[in-house]
Amino acid sequence: MANNSYSGVKNSMVEANHDGEFGCTLNELRSLMELRGADALGKIGETYGDVQRLCNRLKTSPTDGLSGQPGDIEKRKTVFGQNFIPPKKPKTFLQLVWEALQDVTLIILEVAAIVSLCLSFYRPPDTERENCGRAAGGVEDENESEAGWIEGAAILLSVICVVVVTAFNDWSKEKQFRGLQSRIEQEQKFTVVRGGQVIQIPVAEIVVGDIAQIKYGDLLPADGVLIQGNDLKIDESSLTGESDHVKKTQEKDPMLLSGTHVMEGSGKMVVTAVGVNSQTGIIFTLLGGDAEEEVKKISKAQDGAAMEMQPLNSDEGADAEEKKKANLPKKEKSVLQGKLTKLAVQIGKAGLVMSAITVIILVVLFVVDTFWIQKLEWTKDCTPIYIQFFVKFFIIGVTVLVVAVPEGLPLAVTISLAYSVKKMMKDNNLVRHLDACETMGNATAICSDKTGTLTMNRMTVVQAYVAEKHYKKVPEPENIPSSTLDILILGIAVNCAYTTKIMPPEKEGGLPRQVGNKTECALLGFANDLKRDYQAIRNEIPEEKLYKVYTFNSVRKSMSTVLKMADGSYRMFSKGASEILLKKCYKILTANGEPKVFRPRDRDDMVKKVIEPMASEGLRTICLGYRDFPASEGEPDWENENDILTGLTCVCVVGIEDPVRPEVPDAIRKCQRAGITVRMVTGDNINTARAIATKCGILQPGDDFLCLEGKEFNRRIRNEKGEIEQERIDKIWPKLRVLARSSPTDKHTLVKGIIDSTVAEQRQVVAVTGDGTNDGPALKKADVGFAMGIAGTDVAKEASDIILTDDNFSSIVRAVMWGRNVYDSISKFLQFQLTVNVVAVIVAFTGACITQDSPLKAVQMLWVNLIMDTFASLALATEPPTEALLLRKPYGRNKPLISRTMMKNILGHGVYQLIIIFSLLFAGEKMFDIDSGRNAPLHAPPSEHYTIVFNTFVMMQLFNEINARKIHGERNVFDGIFNNPIFCSIVFGTFIIQIVIVQFGGKPFSCVSLSIDQWLWCTFLGFGSLLWGQVISSIPTSRLKFLKTAGHGTQKEEIPDEELEELEDMDEIDHAERELRRGQILWFRGLNRIQTQIRVVNAFRSSISLYEGLEKPESRSSIHNFMTHPEFRIEDSEPHIPLIDDTDAEDDAPTKRNSASPLSPSPNQNNNAVESSNHLLPEGPKSGTPSAPGSPLHSLETSL
Repeated sequence: MANNSYSGVKNSMVEANHDGEFGCTLNELRSLMELRGADALGKIGETYGDVQRLCNRLKTSPTDGLSGQPGDIEKRKTVFGQNFIPPKKPKTFLQLVWEALQDVTLIILEVAAIVSLCLSFYRPPDTERENCGRAAGGVEDENESEAGWIEGAAILLSVICVVVVTAFNDWSKEKQFRGLQSRIEQEQKFTVVRGGQVIQIPVAEIVVGDIAQIKYGDLLPADGVLIQGNDLKIDESSLTGESDHVKKTQEKDPMLLSGTHVMEGSGKMVVTAVGVNSQTGIIFTLLGGDAEEEVKKISKAQDGAAMEMQPLNSDEGADAEEKKKANLPKKEKSVLQGKLTKLAVQIGKAGLVMSAITVIILVVLFVVDTFWIQKLEWTKDCTPIYIQFFVKFFIIGVTVLVVAVPEGLPLAVTISLAYSVKKMMKDNNLVRHLDACETMGNATAICSDKTGTLTMNRMTVVQAYVAEKHYKKVPEPENIPSSTLDILILGIAVNCAYTTKIMPPEKEGGLPRQVGNKTECALLGFANDLKRDYQAIRNEIPEEKLYKVYTFNSVRKSMSTVLKMADGSYRMFSKGASEILLKKCYKILTANGEPKVFRPRDRDDMVKKVIEPMASEGLRTICLGYRDFPASEGEPDWENENDILTGLTCVCVVGIEDPVRPEVPDAIRKCQRAGITVRMVTGDNINTARAIATKCGILQPGDDFLCLEGKEFNRRIRNEKGEIEQERIDKIWPKLRVLARSSPTDKHTLVKGIIDSTVAEQRQVVAVTGDGTNDGPALKKADVGFAMGIAGTDVAKEASDIILTDDNFSSIVRAVMWGRNVYDSISKFLQFQLTVNVVAVIVAFTGACITQDSPLKAVQMLWVNLIMDTFASLALATEPPTEALLLRKPYGRNKPLISRTMMKNILGHGVYQLIIIFSLLFAGEKMFDIDSGRNAPLHAPPSEHYTIVFNTFVMMQLFNEINARKIHGERNVFDGIFNNPIFCSIVFGTFIIQIVIVQFGGKPFSCVSLSIDQWLWCTFLGFGSLLWGQVISSIPTSRLKFLKTAGHGTQKEEIPDEELEELEDMDEIDHAERELRRGQILWFRGLNRIQTQIRVVNAFRSSISLYEGLEKPESRSSIHNFMTHPEFRIEDSEPHIPLIDDTDAEDDAPTKRNSASPLSPSPNQNNNAVESSNHLLPEGPKSGTPSAPGSPLHSLETSL
């Protein structure tokens, strides 16, 4: 893999050198991109002159971009490569088969089968055969004795079946995940200018020479050189390990690298390297795209011109974000997986004990009978025969173990999750981490954004205060003095991001399309409503002519743009949250368009009479103002923001409405009924927030719930020293429903506070929605992070577990349904599986002890195992969810997997099946008037008697599979059975195969064909388990005090559920892992299978990012590393953040929690996600020692 892509790169270089079409070669561009800062500028100056000339050489225009003609694009792809990094090759089917064969239990079976095969060909002299004891003799028919090899061969064959089925499952899952992967990649789009038009194209289509527009929250898809930028700051920690944001300007450092995040500002760049030639691509090529071995990451840091490489601990291919900090708690395994691990280990232990006892009893009985009772000598000739007996006993023991170990469990979990994930795509949930889906079923709290999630994110200006008059609807342009109108329209046109526009509707009569930031769209729409054309002004003043732009971020909470006027003076336009901006206004434009003094007293009047009434109607208020800097005073100091942003003149205040989505109130009612608390966390002011929360149903009239502002929240949770105290948070969060004017840090604090809280009887499971770059930490901290697919920034998507493709709150409710359904599917499967296990083990054990032979033969057991593991897991794990799932409270972390109702069903059905089997076994020959099959000699032909036992056993399992569909004691087990075609086809298919096995299986399956009569009896006895199921469900569970539950969670928490009475406290989180260490040898089979599945899931885990495909080294060791969790650390006290909470932090793209500065004190300031290719040096962000000369990395350095 490495070689191919590397040689590919070399070939393309060769081509490039011969291709004189462009004025620079691939090599030149590659070496250019390796430089930073002054060196890079020097190199551009000396080689090309300036960036403009570089564009000319690349045959592109900084304003109009490429022509976009297919021929040109293709040529660029051949010369400079495509923007695509080839992924790791998937495992082949044979590799998966080989992995499935590593299963210890299967190996034991194979060895036993081979030994049995070899021995069956040994023919002792007939004369002495009689001398070897009763059991050996009695083979009348010569043909029969020659058929001894069949059993061994049949076992081998069934082992092969199991292996192929397992491998096929893994293979198809891997294929599904890769499909999902590529779908995610195709959905990633980026904005470029082609032929003068701004268009969005898939990231893979970007070519060298494209002019890309970059804005806050973007993950850069290729390397490039900055052409024009406003206040641009980049987080380059993914390449350099430096967590400080790097300021990018044309004058000082114009180099932009792929895989880095835009943390603030906006700009345009010309693309100079894509795919394997970009900086991230080069690192990948060096790694050979393969991180099976623990790869050391390479990071480039510049010291002057010297390049030094530092090994970085690669966590998941391209990101080593998770600095191994001892103080970070290990993220717990998913609740379900923890319970399953424990349960499976317990079952495995029991199985091992049973199988050992079975073997010992069989051997002892045989030895006692042969050498004691018959008083025989051990002769040399008889040895092979005795060994054959011992091998047979051993095979029986292993078969008991095979049946006892529920290796279908991991399979059921994976099938259930994979199925749910596939179906959730249709419900607009794109799941990035498999177990997020199941965790969602346990969610007890959802912290939701307001804008876009609860509301439609289609903003319109509906009220305005302008020229001393409050208009309840948009005013007519005639009513506003023309001078005021000109200033207002100019301010709106230049002081909104140029990427924001209003486009004509897609179809006739539709609403105009809003592109870019929705709040800004509302203002541009306001300009259109005032019958003015903002685009004409933008054409006159292109983005390059803006003198200075202060972009929106969550600390400033406002945006300002400075224009240089013809007479040398400057005019600055500002917009921002009204409470903040009005404090900075010293004048206001009057009814005749003249400015007059605006005193604090006037301001308070305005807040009471204009702003509060607007807010109480759920409107968001924005103030627009301007300031002139006369030419006589010379140029102001633009860096000193405090002096610049004061003395404004207020032009107008607008009220922007964002209507609540029609389906939200209903979705929130469902959540509340399902025991989930919905909280709203927003950047809007508290009156707006309260109004919207009431419309949604989060607040009901008459409730005593809290609505707090960020400031007040911080005051209440911090002690005198300003440190956050958990006890203080615990006093607030249970009643808190709305947190307004909150900063991203507040959101993170709240989520962390709820998760760490111990007040409630169960640990809270919190889901969070987020769309801004700064929501990264909160999304990461939450149990499940939802990112917005439409409005969300790349950074937020990377930090999330599930992406809502329609940004809609009601999709979250669907996710809860699916999550609960996964849980129930697993429980259904367990109920079925354990019944079979209990019965099969007891039958094999008692049968072996009494008749010295297991009534169910090894091959039959393997078939039963196949039905109950693989097929049943498919059938029961694919039940679709129903609305009824939302009528109960969340299970919580400590609800046992097997409730008392399920225990009652398992034991009840077990008793029925055992009674039937034992009656058939010990009295069957009388009932059916046939020969007894008990005590048959070694190679005896199969008997009708045992065939009937086997057939009845399978029939009972088939009918019990239908019973297993309901786990809460419902009566109607057929309810909705036809909604699940997989279930029906599996039950029917199993029945057909069973007929074939019994009628034509013959010697390999130890079966004889049965008559119609006998078949009817078998089926009738099987059908009896449905009737018996009704009897069981009539017995009230509460009466059966002796029933215990099993498969608990693993934390000390009481259980609210009345029916789970006295449960002893469990020890801490990784109880299961510890048991595993002890029980490792037991549960090999299931464990191995889970591991294979994890490997498959890895393909999925490294989703969305372009730079994916490298497996995390630790992911092998922990059973449930479906997710990787780079932990964010946010210091709790940030002295330098002005906790202004008077503005809008909750708005889309550029006008959105823009800067990450609230997080800056944190040493690891990457609020990007798992896959964001973040390499932090293990020792801490800034250290980094060059690798030793002898190390393998050194050779990489030299090659670079």
